[in-house]
Amino acid sequence: MKNFCITLLILIFLFSCSTKNNLVYIKNSEKENITKIDYSKIKNLIEIGDILNIVVQTINPEASIPYNKTNLIQTSVNNIDLVKLEGYLVDKNMMINFPVLGKISIYDFDTEDLENKITKLLIDGGHLTNPTVKVRRVNSKFTIIGEVSLAGTFSYYDKNLNIFQALGYAGDLTIEGKRKNVTLIREENGLRKIYKIDLTNSNIFKKPFYYIKNNDVLIVEPNFSKVKSAGFIGSPSSIASFASLILSLTLLIINR
Repeated sequence: MKNFCITLLILIFLFSCSTKNNLVYIKNSEKENITKIDYSKIKNLIEIGDILNIVVQTINPEASIPYNKTNLIQTSVNNIDLVKLEGYLVDKNMMINFPVLGKISIYDFDTEDLENKITKLLIDGGHLTNPTVKVRRVNSKFTIIGEVSLAGTFSYYDKNLNIFQALGYAGDLTIEGKRKNVTLIREENGLRKIYKIDLTNSNIFKKPFYYIKNNDVLIVEPNFSKVKSAGFIGSPSSIASFASLILSLTLLIINR
């Protein structure tokens, strides 16, 4: 009987540890671990259907007017709907129609590449001297569904948004969310890719899906406890409760 009680205690302890490990993010990271980020390797390529806000500026504001769709002074930065309407839509041939310069191919470009290309075209063509070109994707969005506090589709304007920041938009995973098997669906270059993500492993920092891309979809599956919640026996918490009850009854019988 004594061995039986010890076994029950061990089972309760193991279930408790297992539950904690399944809830902790990046549990195998070292304290004060410092890693240099190479932003040159982060390529968030422009895709078909993207809407780009392109602003050309010069020392003489009047000189850049023909190369901008709107009056920069009158356009409110907060009026994102207006910015989208007056943005440059990337067509099915991966091209945009830019004022004066005409059609520009942006295949395999990110926003920085496009900034450099437009700047070069303006200078080499004798259009402007020392122009400053800023390109921003204004229709970036991602979707999170499943076991999160606030499922939905979210817009973002950061150049580099990582997966933990994206989950923050949705209010984080619920306690029933499976952190070791999050699904990410990504469409790029005409291909649909599906990744399985372990949020508890620090190797995530090295993966191509660590940074969110436009139109990404994240699916958070329910964990074992949630799936089995309909039955009393099945989830770790219910098993631990049952084991605790048996242990209490056993101790009462022994002490009689």
